Amino acid sequence: MKFDTPAIRNPIDRLKVVGKATTRIDGPLKTTGTAPYAYEHRDAAKGAAYGYVVGAGIAKGRIVGIDLAAARAAPGVLAVITAEDAGRLDVGGFYVARALAGPDVAHYHQAVALVVAETFEQARAAAALVRPRYAATAGAYDLGVEKDRLAKVRPDPKLSSAVGDFDGAFARADVTLDAMYTTPDQSHAMLEPHATIAAWSGDKLTLHTAIQLVGWGVRDIAKILGIPKENVRIVAPYVGGGFGGKGSILSDAVLAALAAKRIGRAVKVTLQRPLMFNNTTHRAATIQRIRLGATRGGKLTAIGHESWSGNLGDRPEASTAPTRLLYAGANRMTRLQVAHLDLPEASAMRAPGEMPGMMALEIAMDELAEKLGIDPVALRVMNDTQVDPESPGKPYSQRQLLACLERGAAQFGWNRRSAKPATRREGRWLIGMGMASAIRGAPVVKSAARVRLSRAGTLTVETDMTDIGTGTYTILAQTAAEMLGVELGKVEVLLGDSRFPHGAGSGGQFGAASSTAGVYAACVRLRELVAARLGLSGVDIEFANGRVRAGGNSRPLTDAVAAGELVGEDAMEYGDLSKKFAQQTFGAHFVEVAVDADTGEIRLRRMLAVCAAGRILNPMAARSQIIGSMTMGAGAALMEELVVDKRAGFFVNHDLAGYEVPVHADIPHQEVVFLDEVDATAGPLKAKGVGELGITGVPAAIANAVYNATGVRVRDYPITLDKLLMQLPD
Repeated sequence: MKFDTPAIRNPIDRLKVVGKATTRIDGPLKTTGTAPYAYEHRDAAKGAAYGYVVGAGIAKGRIVGIDLAAARAAPGVLAVITAEDAGRLDVGGFYVARALAGPDVAHYHQAVALVVAETFEQARAAAALVRPRYAATAGAYDLGVEKDRLAKVRPDPKLSSAVGDFDGAFARADVTLDAMYTTPDQSHAMLEPHATIAAWSGDKLTLHTAIQLVGWGVRDIAKILGIPKENVRIVAPYVGGGFGGKGSILSDAVLAALAAKRIGRAVKVTLQRPLMFNNTTHRAATIQRIRLGATRGGKLTAIGHESWSGNLGDRPEASTAPTRLLYAGANRMTRLQVAHLDLPEASAMRAPGEMPGMMALEIAMDELAEKLGIDPVALRVMNDTQVDPESPGKPYSQRQLLACLERGAAQFGWNRRSAKPATRREGRWLIGMGMASAIRGAPVVKSAARVRLSRAGTLTVETDMTDIGTGTYTILAQTAAEMLGVELGKVEVLLGDSRFPHGAGSGGQFGAASSTAGVYAACVRLRELVAARLGLSGVDIEFANGRVRAGGNSRPLTDAVAAGELVGEDAMEYGDLSKKFAQQTFGAHFVEVAVDADTGEIRLRRMLAVCAAGRILNPMAARSQIIGSMTMGAGAALMEELVVDKRAGFFVNHDLAGYEVPVHADIPHQEVVFLDEVDATAGPLKAKGVGELGITGVPAAIANAVYNATGVRVRDYPITLDKLLMQLPD
């Protein structure tokens, strides 16, 4: 099915099931601990051995030898896998880091061996007996140093943009801001570790693994191992969080597959928590320079944003993405530069690009507002645009940023904010308010599904789409129930198996809109089959309350399957609407903080998000996504930082004791408001994603609130009390 013209009225618009706040249909399994995650598939793991990963003890260099004698002789050991006997291994199509070091070591804790034994404890004990010998070499670990070196390198024009005359406009501007901001390396820190059960049947490989995009996983494991894609099956019905860190195949899956082939039985591998921080991917640190020029009345005339990040490969953190779209301004310039760093690979993490970019841009807008003597909300309102600033002939399909700002300001009580910093006090607490805009893309990708109608009148939805805690099971069930006119309880959803039609996968905020569209397409096909079997035709066919009506005729839906089940299968493909319209989601964040005047301790007191993101398919699940995003944003603002040892080249705080994330006590009351919106260009459900919109802008809103409370402007995240203490007002 092709979606190449804006959606018109269709069965989804009845909103009998879609659009209703609905509890998770997978909730009982998860709350009772019976939902099987990657490491817990008992049937697949019968007779399984256990693998334990040995990580490299250097960040860069070579393995000159490994003494495996003691490990191989240890009780229960079945095999020890190293690069010397693993055969040729490629890299996948998404991540660039190799799963197994040897002889070269690319980063700290890169796997150098997998010890396989009868029990986990035996494998762990034997792993301690592996004795690698290294020849370490100098590496690049300091982004600041590498940024200075990049000054001698011509920027890649593909990573730059220019409209008008930025340099001239900035020089002529009445009021200017030129400031540097830094964001640190950050970890996904998801609850479920990277884990895999691998088993072979002849030349056929089955992986039960924690992964967000099953189709990518099939492609990448086949490429890495050099086997046909048809010989790979991936199963991932439940994923315990990913945030981008489980996009595709990582070392646990590769090593489990190698070990299972070696010993001829299933092997279970999970990355121990300390290895997850250096062995897998993370969000890259950035250094960002923002230059803004404006008239005295507040109109932006020059917008410049440069960002430097480092990576093991050549993928930059696209921090300039929101700056290219968010505000009007005739003269614009953005530039990305990426340095090679011998640290673990940097890759996608919730709202890549927009998240760290907004951490800088929205502080800069706050600083400019103060220079101009204009309210921060008002400054953003007066620089709104209804067209892509870089392509004025390309309008936004929907853009309710102004409505988000105005609704948020009214509901939060923004008019009670003191424009002068450090003037509101309650006892020992300095009180401040801050805000920021939010933006995140609304892409859609091809997604397929299969829907079965049984003789009993139940529907079964099948797609390899995943649910990473986002509510996918429920919104797909709601879509099918709406399309076929049945109760939600008559729909079963099966996900995360590569034997099913290839769905969108979870990532990039495209999962919800794309996967529901795939189910919509399959349901359209199934409706056609039902109508044909019942001998009904016409444009007025209605599926409702378990019946099919057309032209005055009404038949039970089950009559269509009296002779056997019907199966509708199709995919939703997309035309060029994304080229004609700028498709984005928008929001506004408002935060109130209290800062201890003596210690600099920061406490969040209130948080509000107002979002415009197309039709909200399930308000309950969508709110859950937004408050989770806001919580991650609070972590990024106040505590999260992977600390780099710039001498040895690794993340020092590589566990959940040293890498701090927010807990319940850190988070105050959170309010979420969704504005009414349908976007007919986004797909047949007129919906967009929300899972990443909720994080963009949050750290800056908190930073701006801290400044309003204290008068101390911190441009280097996270905002910890040591950065406030010496500058707090008397």
